[in-house]
Amino acid sequence: MKDLEFVGTSQDDLRCFPDDARRDAGFQLSAVQMGLAPSDWKPMKGIGTGVSEIRIHRQGEWRVIYVATFRAAIYVLHAFEKKTQKTRQPDIALARERYKEVEAREKAKQKGKR
Repeated sequence: MKDLEFVGTSQDDLRCFPDDARRDAGFQLSAVQMGLAPSDWKPMKGIGTGVSEIRIHRQGEWRVIYVATFRAAIYVLHAFEKKTQKTRQPDIALARERYKEVEAREKAKQKGKR
C-alpha cells in the first residue's frame, strides 16, 4: 500500500469538502492506495504523465487531482469544487505547477540514491 502525500494546500482544501464528499474522496483515495482505480475518474494528461482526476458527485461537484505513478507515494496535487462545465484554467495551472514540484522532488531522490 502506497503512502498518500498532499502537496501544497490540497489536504486543507479537501477538509473543506462537505462531509459526504470528503468521505467519498477518502474512500476513493484508499482504493488508489491499494492499486485500484477510483469508481469515477478521468486522466488529466494536460497536467502531467499519470495524472488523474477523481470525480465526486455529492452536494455539488468535487474533484481530487492526483498522481500515482511515482514509486514513493501517491501525491494529491489539488482538491476543489468544480463550478463550471469545463475545469477552470487556474485549477489546471495549480495542479500542473504542483506536479512539476513533485516530479523535481522525485528526480532529486533518484539522483541521491546513485
